[in-house]
Amino acid sequence: MMLAMETKKSPVILTKKKLANTRIFTVEGLDILYGNDTQVQFERLVSSVHGAVLIVPVLDDALVLIREYAAGVERYELGFPKGKIDPGEDWRQAAVRESQEEIGFFPEQVSLLDSLSLAAGYMTHQTHVVLAEGLRPQQAEGDEPEPLEVVHWPLTDWKALLEHPEFSEGRAYAALMLVLRHLNRI
Repeated sequence: MMLAMETKKSPVILTKKKLANTRIFTVEGLDILYGNDTQVQFERLVSSVHGAVLIVPVLDDALVLIREYAAGVERYELGFPKGKIDPGEDWRQAAVRESQEEIGFFPEQVSLLDSLSLAAGYMTHQTHVVLAEGLRPQQAEGDEPEPLEVVHWPLTDWKALLEHPEFSEGRAYAALMLVLRHLNRI
């Protein structure tokens, strides 16, 4: 059932100002005027215009996952291969490259399932969720600081994956649900 949504006039961004810039983040300050004449200041993280890919590789009815150190939560995390889209690449090219670099497989077929925001209230970043199928071994050198552990997880055991303490990233949850729906598993 679809709910009727009220149509509102979009707020007006009065000013944008770069507040900080690092190797991977730009912090931008915004002055925003809402339709009810309320003016507020926001800060947001600005991503590259290219975004990133998160790939859900499926091989022989198993998900191909990686286990890598996640500095944000200061522990090893079980998840899907992912990475930024480099300048000059589209999501397809980035998905194929990242698959080869992180799990050592070339996907014969990639399908875009959806594009997700990470935190729409304060980030401009988009992650393109890609299903990778028809995998054949083909390694490419990546930029990881240590070798990634590749884990094959039976697709039929997806509920146990959701309960695994190292599988906690929101994008990975969303990607898993998108793939299960796409493959008519839920």
